Formats: sequence, C-alpha cells, structure tokens
Amino acid sequence: MNELTVADATENIYASLRADNADLDAHIATLKAALTREGIKQAVFDPTRLVQNNRSGRKLMQAYFRQRGVSVKFSD
Repeated sequence: MNELTVADATENIYASLRADNADLDAHIATLKAALTREGIKQAVFDPTRLVQNNRSGRKLMQAYFRQRGVSVKFSD
C-alpha cells in the first residue's frame, strides 16, 4: 500500500469535505497514520479552504477528528 504524506492526506480531507464528507473516516485514518509516521502531533488545516469556515464549523471539525484520535489546529 502506498503511504501518503501528511500534506497528501490533508489534501484528500479537503477534497472529501468538498464532496459532502465522502470517505472522510478513511481519510482521517490515513492522516492519523501519516502523522504518526512523520512524528507530528497535530494536523494543521487552512480555514479558508473549509466548506464551513465559521467558529461552529471549525469546532465541529475539531471534535469529530478528536473522536478519531487526530488533534486539529487551524493556520492563521
């Protein structure tokens, strides 16, 4: 199986969010594995690329990812 980088996994998540969360859980699992492999503790997302870029949407995303073992922060 081809191992994706954190950047590639993050791009897949952006695409999944635009596609009404298609395969989101699988992409989160891939991101979690990539973070572990690269020794990174948090995934960083650009809030301007999110479908729902408001405080509520960001908090919901953080909670959803946290339930799946991925800590999320947003770039400025």
